[in-house]
Amino acid sequence: MINIPFDVMASKIVEESGISREELDKRVNKKLEQLSGLISREGAAHIIANELGINLLEAKGLLKAKDLVPGLKGVTINGKVIRKYEPRSFSNEKRSGRLARFLVGDDSGVVMVVLWNDQVDVHEKIKENDVVRIKDCYVKDNNGRVEIHLNESAGLEINPEGIKIESSPVLRQAQRKKISELAENDADVEILATIVQVFDPKFFEVCPECNKRVKAEEGSNVFVCVEHGEVKPNYGVVLNLFVDDGSDNIRVVLWKNQVLALLGLEEQELSSYKDKPEGFEKFKTDLLGLMAKIVGRVSKSAMFDRLEFVASLVFKDVNPDEEIKRLDESKGNKEKAESIEPSNKARESSDEQIDEELLSLEDLEEEIKD
Repeated sequence: MINIPFDVMASKIVEESGISREELDKRVNKKLEQLSGLISREGAAHIIANELGINLLEAKGLLKAKDLVPGLKGVTINGKVIRKYEPRSFSNEKRSGRLARFLVGDDSGVVMVVLWNDQVDVHEKIKENDVVRIKDCYVKDNNGRVEIHLNESAGLEINPEGIKIESSPVLRQAQRKKISELAENDADVEILATIVQVFDPKFFEVCPECNKRVKAEEGSNVFVCVEHGEVKPNYGVVLNLFVDDGSDNIRVVLWKNQVLALLGLEEQELSSYKDKPEGFEKFKTDLLGLMAKIVGRVSKSAMFDRLEFVASLVFKDVNPDEEIKRLDESKGNKEKAESIEPSNKARESSDEQIDEELLSLEDLEEEIKD
């Protein structure tokens, strides 16, 4: 299947062969006639490229985000890191391993970058707003979204000398919804709500190599990873909140990066509450009544048959005047911009229920697809 747009193919053929665009169009039309319409323009261009010894899938030179199409190999691109996501481990019938993702942008667009296995180690060194140069990567299609993938032969430089990205595009604004409007599998949605209940953070052991959850052997303090054997574990954390926007309430799940953003803590500070949970009580009190904007996706808990909101971004510095203006402009009704009063339905959930659900943290993780 040819996924490269015809104009992109034509530009590459003209550039590498030296023939004119007019001559190329003539050759394409001739191929179409010869094959009696049984081939597309893209297919005809692909045949002509092969005849001229041109590999359309082999990238040459520095590309922009807008130039990327599925199938390209040997790609080099510069970009600014816009958003960084937590690493994940995966395991299925075919294989297991690690991956990490981050978004980069240039003046033409944004693209997701995916790191595999040993390349994930580089992910820890990358920070948002860093400039990166990615070399010898390949481009894939993931449900209609173009992604850059790095394998063992690819290279990634952080803040390379002489390369600047003065500006990068702003990510499209997440769709704002009321909690009552949320539906299962909604993604990239934003809610504005008041925090009405905060649970204790739950710390869990993970393998320092693959970031997969590990457990102690029965009757000992020895932690064993199925892939890496006995390990000294690192710790992940998940925090559960209930938020209410007046239309309904929903449980929100925050993983480590979002917890750090919400609490304004460094990772070492957060880890200190693992052994001194009583010290976290001050945060539970301070967060109550806080209005926050939360971007994420909606999933359904099979155990409790309810929708839950898995956060990817949290903003606690909400400007009430701006939000009231936004509501007024979007709905044309100033009365709908009144302050949000939380209901009491969130109180129905208990710490015991939360603990039970955390026995299967993987249920909340994003599904990893080949």
